[in-house]
Amino acid sequence: MQNRLSSGKRLGRQALLFPLCLVLYEFSTYIGNDMIQPGMLAVVEEYQAGIEWVPTSMTAYMAGGMFIQWLLGPLSDRLGRRPVMLTGVVWFIVTCMATLLAQNIEQFTVLRFLQGISLCFIGAVGYAAIQESYEEAVCIKITALMANVALIAPLFGPLAGAAWVHIAPWETMFVLFALLSAIAFFGLQRAMPETATRLGEKLSLRELGHDYKLVLKNPLFVAGALATGFVSLPLLAWIAQSPIIIISGEHASSYEYGILQIPIFSALIMGNLVLARLTSRRTVRSLIITGSWPIIGGLLVSAVATVISSHAYLWMTLGLSLYAFGIGLANAGLVRLTLFASEVSKGTVSAAMGMLQMLIFTTGIELSKHAYLLGGNGLFSLFNLASGALYGGLIMFFLRNKKTGNSQ
Repeated sequence: MQNRLSSGKRLGRQALLFPLCLVLYEFSTYIGNDMIQPGMLAVVEEYQAGIEWVPTSMTAYMAGGMFIQWLLGPLSDRLGRRPVMLTGVVWFIVTCMATLLAQNIEQFTVLRFLQGISLCFIGAVGYAAIQESYEEAVCIKITALMANVALIAPLFGPLAGAAWVHIAPWETMFVLFALLSAIAFFGLQRAMPETATRLGEKLSLRELGHDYKLVLKNPLFVAGALATGFVSLPLLAWIAQSPIIIISGEHASSYEYGILQIPIFSALIMGNLVLARLTSRRTVRSLIITGSWPIIGGLLVSAVATVISSHAYLWMTLGLSLYAFGIGLANAGLVRLTLFASEVSKGTVSAAMGMLQMLIFTTGIELSKHAYLLGGNGLFSLFNLASGALYGGLIMFFLRNKKTGNSQ
């Protein structure tokens, strides 16, 4: 058994094949959300449902991503990373293909929830295996590649999804997601090492509950975890709601909808590139503070513009682009400091952080939908600004100790 593989050289071809296939699976689950959103107008039309179901698809997907995350890390410690990870990939393939059998919007939404469960396996199992398989320098490069996938998917997905519905039925998207995941499955089956160190141990729910209690009693961790959720909520609310805002509300084409995603997610990538250049020169604390200014400022621009004129969606896009740049600059450092705010094992801390984030995303996306239905673009942008204000307050609490994040 390969219990701990310390270098890429030792793994040979597996050093490349394992992370690439994990990245492919991650990409499949991410575009499984980002590509279908512009197609949701076609979905609700086919099922003769109201447009309020469009963002609910993403809500269900995010709720699935929270459902069993708390269990998978400890379970894979004892049953093995490989079997748990491979089960997650098969689950995603099966639930994607089952979408072809859905007869109404309710069945479709339940299947979206079931597909979202596949997100749990990436952080709780896949990322843990990466951390355990490689020496630090190699691991950093691999996790950077995987992080970039998270940025490419929302940039590529909406544009590709908008084009897809013009040339093929929306159902065929799920065949694509299943096909990509099937390729990832065979690669992972061939190359994924077994890195679990507690194989055969009994899973104690009492110990697990004790660990989670310790994590959630830490106010610094809770503030950081909530901040990471609230800072990303406007971006996810935009992904969920923008088909209605742009195509249904502003009567733009699906192509124009896809084009409007480019400046926002390009700014997010640009923020990450600037972060990469500044990491060795600035403290994590200063990067978070520097990024927080465009985050709040961008959301303020969007809110003021759309309150003055409800159809100022180009100004809203500009503000969200500025906000996205700030996320790219600040979020990675905030995640790092939050993970190390607790002394509990990082698998448990990461799972707790993920669950708090998903709770915010699931609830927040639904609230943003109702804000738009009640007050249009103006109230939607004010909701996003409120999320930014909560982030600002939490960051002030999180960084109240001048020593927090002061090392480069």
